[in-house]
Amino acid sequence: MQKLYLISGLGADRRLFDKLQLLGYELVHVDWIEPEPIDTITTYAKKLIDIYQIPHGANVLGVSLGGVMTVEISTLIPLGKVIIVSSIKSAEEIPAYFRFFRNVPVYKIIPHGFYTSMGSIIKPLFGDTKGKAGFLFVDMIKKSSPVFMRWAMHAILHWVPKPLGGKIHHIIGNNDLIFPHRRIVTATHIIEKGSHDMVYTRAAEISKLVLSILNDETA
Repeated sequence: MQKLYLISGLGADRRLFDKLQLLGYELVHVDWIEPEPIDTITTYAKKLIDIYQIPHGANVLGVSLGGVMTVEISTLIPLGKVIIVSSIKSAEEIPAYFRFFRNVPVYKIIPHGFYTSMGSIIKPLFGDTKGKAGFLFVDMIKKSSPVFMRWAMHAILHWVPKPLGGKIHHIIGNNDLIFPHRRIVTATHIIEKGSHDMVYTRAAEISKLVLSILNDETA
C-alpha cells in the first residue's frame, strides 16, 4: 500500500485530517517537533525528512504551514505527488499582511501563555466556528507548543520560497481569509466557498479530489 505523508497547519495537529477518507493509502502523520531557535523553514524541513524518513518519490500533502513545509521538502528531495491545501508556494502568493508583521513583529512580545489561549479569538478567520469544528480548532491550539508557534510565525514570515522542483497540486478555497485565493494565480483546484479549515469541514470533497490526484485521474 502506498503511503501518503500528512503535515498539518500552525496550531493544528493530526486531528485536522480525521475526516479524510483516502482508501488505498497508508496515512503517515508528520507531527510537529520542537525547533531550535536558529531553525529556518529549510532546516526544519530537512529535520522532518530525516526524522520521519520521508523517501524520494513519497506522496506528501500539507495544509497551511504544512503546505509551506511540503513545498520546501519538494525542493530538497524529489517527491511523487505534492499536494498543498489552504497554503502558498511562491513569493507572489505571500499575503500583503506578512510585510506588516515582518516590520512590526508583535508575535515576539506576546506571552507564551497567550499563544495557546487565543483559539476562540482567531477561529473566525479559519472558517466554520460552530460545533465540533470550532471546538476542535480551539483544542488543537490549546495543546500546541507555544515555543513552536512563536518560532513558526517568525519562520514563515521570513520564508524565501525557492524555485519549485516539480508540479504542485494546489487546492485553495475562494473564502480563505488567511491565504486569499486572488493571490493564488496558479492554483490547480479552487473550492467554491472553501475556507482555510476546509480539509476538515469539507473533508468529503477534499478526499475525493486528493484521491483523484493520487490516482492520476485529474490534471
